[in-house]
Amino acid sequence: MNRLDSTKRAQIVRCLIEGCSIRATSRLTGISINTVVKLAVDAGRACADYQDRAMRNLKCERMQVDEIWAFVYAKEKNVTPAISAKQRAGDAWTWTAIDADTKLVPCWLVGERSPEAARDFVEDLAGRLANRIQLTSDGLKLYVKAVDKAFAGDVDYAQLVKIYGIPNDGEKRYSPAQCLGCESHTVTGNPDPKHISTPYVERQNLTMRMSMRRFTRLTNAFSKKMENHMHAVALYFMYYNFGRVHQTLKQTPAMAAGLETRKWEISDIVVMIGAYEASN
Repeated sequence: MNRLDSTKRAQIVRCLIEGCSIRATSRLTGISINTVVKLAVDAGRACADYQDRAMRNLKCERMQVDEIWAFVYAKEKNVTPAISAKQRAGDAWTWTAIDADTKLVPCWLVGERSPEAARDFVEDLAGRLANRIQLTSDGLKLYVKAVDKAFAGDVDYAQLVKIYGIPNDGEKRYSPAQCLGCESHTVTGNPDPKHISTPYVERQNLTMRMSMRRFTRLTNAFSKKMENHMHAVALYFMYYNFGRVHQTLKQTPAMAAGLETRKWEISDIVVMIGAYEASN
């Protein structure tokens, strides 16, 4: 790893950011798989650490939260006792939050779709905010108790519940049934009805699926280790927040949120990774 110059490291990071698999990155750069994996792990840790420190005292006003499904090593129904004894496998839900105005993703959590995960995720979000916000989620009941505990009533919170039609008898669907409409339900405070919506976080979920190979559905591209899955998510959000210009905003989310004054280049991320490696 120490023999890789900054140019080669930037090539690897670029491939990973563009959604290439580990093996594809190795083939494209001519670097061994073990070296690519080592850099991916260091990159994930460095990106998670940097964003954890940077995403503080945020002056957001309208937040949307959601969860996106993936799996690690094997789908939940195929996880045997022998597999679970060796490693974490099965469903891997990524909880995400997005600022509806700046499109900044201040926090995320990879884990189960459980009350504990909902609590940890929402508490993390609440701890990064500097003021009262309006929060919108889907109809997942786990959010209600988590939001109440994390914000202690100091939030304008509503749920947007989608109403789906009944599929035809015998028909199997991969995607949900047709959405017939939505109902908004105020849970806490006085949320503005005009801003009770979740399209930005749902679009963000689609961007994740398009940008990370391991999130692609109906393929053999999936994470083999939970830790590597987490590192890939951290690297993705680093580039999304700091290095990717949003088409509507004409700047990166970090710039729109006042966290940065310029767009980060891949070389900047490589330098940040190197500084993290040197200090750990």
